Amino acid sequence: MASQEDVKHIEDCSVANALGTWVFSVAGALLAIPIGIKRKSLAPLVFFGTTGTMVDIILGISACEREHAERQMKILEQQQTSSDDAF
Repeated sequence: MASQEDVKHIEDCSVANALGTWVFSVAGALLAIPIGIKRKSLAPLVFFGTTGTMVDIILGISACEREHAERQMKILEQQQTSSDDAF
């Protein structure tokens, strides 16, 4: 039962981090608009927009993985402490 709660929390974390980061997406679009107007092309918008979105997603997933690793280390330390106390 506890593992299902952990899995649900990890999924919530990844969704929240993936949707919560938008800075690089906006920055990419803002950078691409003047370049696209100057070149009269939508290619910079596509390139910078997708690159910014990918950076946002990668940063969100990395933060979630870091939180999960810290949580797992705490659980492991608690288990080791309880097993040491048992002996």
